[in-house]
Amino acid sequence: MPLSLEIISSSANPLIKMMRSLERKKARQETGLFLAEGARLVEQGLQAGWALDSLLVSASSIDRGFIQALVEKAQASGARVVQVPDRLAGQVARKDNPQSVIGAFKQRDLSLQALQPSASDLWIALYEVRDPGNLGTILRTSDCAALSGVILINQCCDPYSIEAVRASMGSVFDMTFASADFDTFNAWRKAGGLNMVAASVNGTERHTEIDMAQGTVILMGNEQAGLPRDVESECDTLCLIPMRGGADSLNLAQATAIMTYEAWRQRDFA
Repeated sequence: MPLSLEIISSSANPLIKMMRSLERKKARQETGLFLAEGARLVEQGLQAGWALDSLLVSASSIDRGFIQALVEKAQASGARVVQVPDRLAGQVARKDNPQSVIGAFKQRDLSLQALQPSASDLWIALYEVRDPGNLGTILRTSDCAALSGVILINQCCDPYSIEAVRASMGSVFDMTFASADFDTFNAWRKAGGLNMVAASVNGTERHTEIDMAQGTVILMGNEQAGLPRDVESECDTLCLIPMRGGADSLNLAQATAIMTYEAWRQRDFA
C-alpha cells in the first residue's frame, strides 16, 4: 500500500459529500468534475491525458497488484487518492456492488470553434438528444468507427452524467465532442465543407444510396420529436433507413450506428 494513502471512513467527509453530489448536473457544473467508475475507465482516462482530481479506492481491493499500480499512477498525476470502506464506495456510486475504484475527473470545455474540420471528415451531430444512455452508446459507436467527433446541438443531455459515462464504456475519454447552438454548428460545418445528411421520416432515398464518402456530418434528431422542419431544410440530403414490421421507429443509438457504419463502409472502413 502506498505510504501516503489517505483513509476516510465517514460519509460526512467533504470529499465523500462532493463526490456523491456529482450525480447531479448542478454539482457537475459547479465543480467542473464528473465520475468514472472502475479501474479500466480510470486508467483509460489517465492514459488519454485527462486530469484526475480525486480517486476513491475500496478497502477490499487495495491489496490487488493492478489496483496498487493504478494508485501509483494516480498519485503521480497529482490526484488525491483515498481508501474508503466498501459501504462508502457504494454510497458514492449509488450501487450495492460498486466498482473497486471511483475517479473524479476534470471536465474539458471544448468549444466548436476549437475544432477544425476537413473536407474528408465524418462527424455525428445530435439534435437535442435527451437520453444519456443513447448519448454514451453513440460516443462508443463513434469511437469504434473512428469518427472525427460528435457535436451536441442545442439542449442535449450531459455527456458527463454518470449514465452517459457508463454507457460510453470509456469512449468519453477518447472521442472529441463539443456543444453549440444549431446556427453556429451549421455555419461551422459549411465553412469546413461538410455535407449534412439526416435520417428522417421525410427522407426520399435509402441510407445506402446516398454519398457519405465525402466530408459528411450525419445529423440525428431527438428521440421523440426527431428534427424540426427548419433544421431539415438546412440539410443537403434526407434519407430513410428501411424498416418492416410493427415498430414505428428505431432506437436512436441503433439508427445512429446504422448510419455510421454505412458511411464507414463507403470509406472501405479506413
